[in-house]
Amino acid sequence: MMVGLVGFTYSGGVGALGFELIYLAGLSLVAFFGPRFWLLGEKYGYISPYEMLADRYNNKWISIISSFTACIFLIPYLSVQLMGVGYLVNGLSDGEIPFMVGVVIATLLAIAWALVAGLRSVTWTDSLQSLIMIIVSVLVLLFIVYSRLGGFLNFFAILEKDFPEYLSVPGPGFFNFKTFLGLTLPWFFFSISNPQVSQRLFIPDSLKSMKTMIKGFLIFGFIYTLVSVFWGFTALILLPGLESVDMATPVLLGSTYVPVTLGLLAMVGITAAAISTIDSIMLTLSSLVLQDLYPKKNRDQKNNLDLVTARVIIILIAFLGFLFASQQFDLIAALSVASSVGLLIVVPTIFGAFFWRKSTAAGSITSLLSGCLTAVYLQFTGWSPWGYPAGVWTLVISSLTFIIVSLLTIPPEEKADELLDYLDKELSKRNIL
Repeated sequence: MMVGLVGFTYSGGVGALGFELIYLAGLSLVAFFGPRFWLLGEKYGYISPYEMLADRYNNKWISIISSFTACIFLIPYLSVQLMGVGYLVNGLSDGEIPFMVGVVIATLLAIAWALVAGLRSVTWTDSLQSLIMIIVSVLVLLFIVYSRLGGFLNFFAILEKDFPEYLSVPGPGFFNFKTFLGLTLPWFFFSISNPQVSQRLFIPDSLKSMKTMIKGFLIFGFIYTLVSVFWGFTALILLPGLESVDMATPVLLGSTYVPVTLGLLAMVGITAAAISTIDSIMLTLSSLVLQDLYPKKNRDQKNNLDLVTARVIIILIAFLGFLFASQQFDLIAALSVASSVGLLIVVPTIFGAFFWRKSTAAGSITSLLSGCLTAVYLQFTGWSPWGYPAGVWTLVISSLTFIIVSLLTIPPEEKADELLDYLDKELSKRNIL
């Protein structure tokens, strides 16, 4: 957010605010799916969301296909975090430290933290970085606005006078309705389509803890969204004409407009956030490989082989992310969305698992495969039928395939009744919708 969303605002204006608010609105899905994930995880001991879906549809291939596609689509998203650190280090040092040095540092730190402490490291870094980030980012914003731009009233007056197109809809040219829809659709379903997020729905010790987690995230996310967008606008005013919009935050923090101490603290917070996200993805992907792709019959009873395999997978994933980040693609916020487009394919399967007893494994498998092919083909070719981006067509085709094939095939009624009857009973007992 502090690199990608700031850059998005710098190039697209107020549309970036709408883009991120759609993501926050999508967290409403957790209110429906969160308790259901948690209750089934508590009863059946699921480790990955795809393991749960495979059990619900009584077909192991669902978890295999879902896990394989997640490994493909999450690598670019992981690389985005590495790129953010690379841009940050390069910008703050005024180009003295190369982009790739920052990427290497982030990769090594992420591997070290994941191998040493596992999920606990992610939990602690999430908690600590959020505290550092929210405090420092607000301080930086207030300092710039009041010491450099004459307060918020003058800040908005400058924007209105010099950059009116950035305050209008659709903005200075980056956004239009179809582009906005294509970018926000994957973001809206992010909380259930991305396994590194949905897997955390199994973790809270109670539903009460989950509710507290969601409320805290909504409050934090809303404040941080406003701060990031305002950062983008301050960079637009103070640093017009940047060649790369993703350099807006690094250049701003390394400029004379921000005290060195605040700039360094902000760098620490952003770096911690990036590495924490990298660790989340690496740990989730390693658990997907072990739980859903690695044959259980070959496992060692004492789990020693699992541990070694997990560590190898983490290092391999980090290396692939490093290779992808080395390409130094532009507009990393859009790249994040591109990764989420591929993960949209699991959304129809998740909805069907909880709300349609007649949904079938055949419907799920064909939906996953057709959606994956659609996402990959459209994003690689750049083709946008009737002007609608890949995210729209991926969701439409995977949903239609899921519905049509499910209607034509036999559902696993016994397993569906077992899981859904249990959920109905527990949700009713706890007065949850």
